[in-house]
Amino acid sequence: MRFKSLVLVLGLQTAWLLGTVVMQENSLAHGKIILLETERIDPRDMLRGDYLILNYKISSVPKNLFLPPITNDLPRETKVFVALTQGTNEFYAISRASLNEFTPLANEVLLKAKSDNSWWGGTNAIRVAYGLERFYVAEGTGNPSGKLTVQAIVPASGNAKIKEVFVNGKPYAEAMK
Repeated sequence: MRFKSLVLVLGLQTAWLLGTVVMQENSLAHGKIILLETERIDPRDMLRGDYLILNYKISSVPKNLFLPPITNDLPRETKVFVALTQGTNEFYAISRASLNEFTPLANEVLLKAKSDNSWWGGTNAIRVAYGLERFYVAEGTGNPSGKLTVQAIVPASGNAKIKEVFVNGKPYAEAMK
């Protein structure tokens, strides 16, 4: 009886682990790849090592792009849905936003975000976080010089993930050698 219970518990744990991996890999394989412009802030965490805090141009959502329009600031952690469209320079920019989930148009990519009033966004914008704001790097490489851009993958769920960070167009690891 105990052996069967042990096998069942181990089997469930293995199935959960494999299911998580399959779901993440499926998101990466079938998500839309987008390019985002960033502004760099470089902290160091004594426990986690070097990382970059990436500040995106799309992190400040003008209030006039919300449908229906909003006039006040949002409480922290409010769900926000942001549609992005590709600009003429290959980078994606905000086309519209809402507090309610909506279906993106054919040329749009929908990202899920949360309002983040820890950053000052001014009176005409809402500051949001997409979960793409930290990128961990090898020790001693957390202070690159040059323009940073991010290639992100956006699955149908709208929860984007960083695929690659570039410094002046080169992959981060290659540029920091």
